[in-house]
Amino acid sequence: MGGNTILETALMNGWSRRRFLQAAAAAGFSASVAQALWVKRARAEAKEGGHLRLGLAGGATTDSLDPSTYTDTFMVMIGYTTRGNLTEIALDGSAAPEIAESFEGTDGASKWIFKLRKGVTFSNGKSLTVDDVVSSINYHRGDDSKSGAKPLLSSIKDVAADGNDSVVFSLAGGNADFPFVLADYHLNIMPFTNGVPDFQVGAGAYQLKEFEPGVRAVFERNPNSHKKAFLASAEMIAVADSAARSNALMTGEVDVINRAELKTTRLLAKNSDMRVEDVPGRMHYSMPANTGVQPFDNVDVRLALKYGIDRDVLVKTVLYGHGQAGNDQPITPSYRYFAKDLSPRPYDPDMARFHLKKAGLDAVSISLSAADAAFPGAVDAAVLYAEQAAKAGINIKVVREPNDGYWDNVWLKKPFCTAYWGGRPTEDVMLTIAYARDAVWNEAKWDNSRFNELLVAARAEFDEGKRRGMYEEMQHLVSDDGGVVIPMFANHVHAIGANVGHAEQLSGVWELDGGRCIERWWLV
Repeated sequence: MGGNTILETALMNGWSRRRFLQAAAAAGFSASVAQALWVKRARAEAKEGGHLRLGLAGGATTDSLDPSTYTDTFMVMIGYTTRGNLTEIALDGSAAPEIAESFEGTDGASKWIFKLRKGVTFSNGKSLTVDDVVSSINYHRGDDSKSGAKPLLSSIKDVAADGNDSVVFSLAGGNADFPFVLADYHLNIMPFTNGVPDFQVGAGAYQLKEFEPGVRAVFERNPNSHKKAFLASAEMIAVADSAARSNALMTGEVDVINRAELKTTRLLAKNSDMRVEDVPGRMHYSMPANTGVQPFDNVDVRLALKYGIDRDVLVKTVLYGHGQAGNDQPITPSYRYFAKDLSPRPYDPDMARFHLKKAGLDAVSISLSAADAAFPGAVDAAVLYAEQAAKAGINIKVVREPNDGYWDNVWLKKPFCTAYWGGRPTEDVMLTIAYARDAVWNEAKWDNSRFNELLVAARAEFDEGKRRGMYEEMQHLVSDDGGVVIPMFANHVHAIGANVGHAEQLSGVWELDGGRCIERWWLV
C-alpha cells in the first residue's frame, strides 16, 4: 500500500494516529516516514474551529499586559496572538509584513517606509491609524522607558506619519535588518487614546477574553482581524512544574505543552496519542555574572568560570542530548553569521586555576542563584557546575530561588544567576538587547568598546564578507571577555496531542513556532 493510499484511507475512515502508524508499519514504512505521512495527513485535514488548550512554563503572578515588561513565553504569546507587530518572522526566517502591507529601505537603509495594510481594525472595532503605530513604537523610546526593546530603537532619530497610510523611520545610520527589529515581541501595535495605550485590545488573530497573571489566559477568534487562523478559541494555563505539564498532557487536560520534561520525553513519544517535537533554533542557557562587581570585574575570574564547567556533561544530563555545548556567546549555529571557528571551551580545572592565579587568587567563593523558571533543569545544572568548579578552587554556593517572580526578583538583580534566551531573528538584535553598553537587558553589565564599535558598524555594512567578519569578531569578544557563561545551546522541545496539526516547518526563532502557534496551528 503506497503512502498516498494510506493517507486516503485514513482520511476516509477517520483513523487515529495509533491506527495510522500501525497501518504504515504493516505496509513497510519506517517510523520516521510514517510520522512524516501522519503530519501530511494532519495538514490535509486542517480545518477551522475547536478550542486549543496549552499548558505552559513561562508565566508568573508578576506578569503584566504592558509589552515593555515581557520576558517569557506566556506574555510573548499573548502579545503576538492578540496584537501583532508591523512585521513578523516568516517560517523561512525572513522578515514579512504583518500589520504593515509592505516596507522599503532607502538612503543606504537609513530611512524605512512602512505602508500599512488597509482596513486593519482592532478587536474593539476601532480602525488602526498611523498615529497608533507611531505611539506604539515611541512607547518604548522614552527617557524613562525600561523596555527590553529600547536599545533596539536607539538608532531611530524620528518616527512619523506620512499621510494616512505610511510610517517613516529615520535612522542615525544604515540598518539593513531594520524590518527584523520591528518583529521584536515587545513592539506590539496597540490603540492609543490621548497618549494612553489600551493593553486589552489589539488587531491580532484573537482577542483576549480573560487574563489572570501567572494562572491563565483565554482567547477567542477576533472577527475584526485581517489575519487567517484556524482555531475558534484557545486557553493558556501557567504550569511551572515540568512533571505537572507532562502529566496534564498525558491525562488529556491540555493539548500542548512547552519545555517538555526531557528525562521523560521517551515515555511521551511512546504514547501514540501524542508526539514530541525537537526544533533546533536560537535558544541558549546562560549564567550571567555582573562584571560591575567583584570578583566578576576581573576577566581572569570570568575565564576561570568558563573553564570550570563541563559542558558535555550538562548537555547529556540536563538537555538529554536535545542541544549542544555552547561557547560563551549567544549566536547559535542557526544564525546566519555563526562563528564556526569558535569551539566550546573544554572542561579544564588546571586552566581555571591558572586564570585564578592571574587574578591573584588561590580560590574564590561565590553564590549562584538558580530556579527551574530560568530553564528546565537549571537547579540541577547549577549543582553539577558547583561540583565541577570545586576541582578548580571555585567554591559555588547554589541558592535555590522561588520559581514565581524569578525574572522580576532575581534576574538582573542577583550578581550571578541562571537564565535562558529564546533567541532573536538576527545577530544584531540578539547582541544589541543583551550586550550593548546601555542595554536594559545587558545581564552581565558588560562594556567593551571594540564590541560596541563593531555593533554599530555591522548594521550599516552591506559587504557580505566584511559583515560576517564583524559578527564573528563580536562573538569572539563576548566569549573571551564577556561576563556570561553559556554552557549550552538548547533545542526547543515541546509535546502535542495527536489531535493537533501544524505546517511541516516550524519556526525556531522562539519556542512553539516562534511564539505564534495559536494563530498557526489547528485541531484535527
